[in-house]
Amino acid sequence: MAAEELVATAARRAAFLDRDGVINVDHGYVHRIADFAFVPGTLAAAAELAHRGLLLVVVTNQAGIARGYYGEDDFARLTHWMEGRFAEAGAPLAAVYHCPHHATEGQGALRVACACRKPAPGMFHAAARDLHVDLARSVVFGDKCDDMRAGSAAGVGLRVLLGKDGLAAPAEACADAPPSLRFASLAEAVASGALRRALDMPLAPVAPHARSAQSPT
Repeated sequence: MAAEELVATAARRAAFLDRDGVINVDHGYVHRIADFAFVPGTLAAAAELAHRGLLLVVVTNQAGIARGYYGEDDFARLTHWMEGRFAEAGAPLAAVYHCPHHATEGQGALRVACACRKPAPGMFHAAARDLHVDLARSVVFGDKCDDMRAGSAAGVGLRVLLGKDGLAAPAEACADAPPSLRFASLAEAVASGALRRALDMPLAPVAPHARSAQSPT
């Protein structure tokens, strides 16, 4: 078997999860354990995705680091705690990728137009490389159009737009990178027959999206 065929055989599907507004309630630049509140049903839903054989990968913009509101150590401490809660719920995280940059509000070396800040696809490409993820057969869950744009740019086959903090179905149009499905929360999405059918079906490759404008948040 050729090396290329071995890589293709080993490739796995992933569920890419945005963090603030999807996993936890977005209070704004959350970086302390005391301020971190899971969106209801998120851990159980993540466990169901893991049970279906998807790698759980968090991809999160962290402009608070760029702006100097908190540091990498603060983010690492909270991430380690969060990973523990996922593991306890039977939903171990395969990886957590974050972008600490901002093109206009970053401090010092963090003020840069990077390839990792969504809507750029850098974090998805890193996961594909590090974890042997088949992006075309994977799914991204996010609460912003930039999550959909990043998934589209990376060639993620299924893009699911969620409502912020799981409170209501999203209203955004995301005309330049329309989501495949829309739900109020990750829990609602995973319970949906539409998503179950989509996850059980081969996903057609999506042509990469060219947009790379920076998010205002």
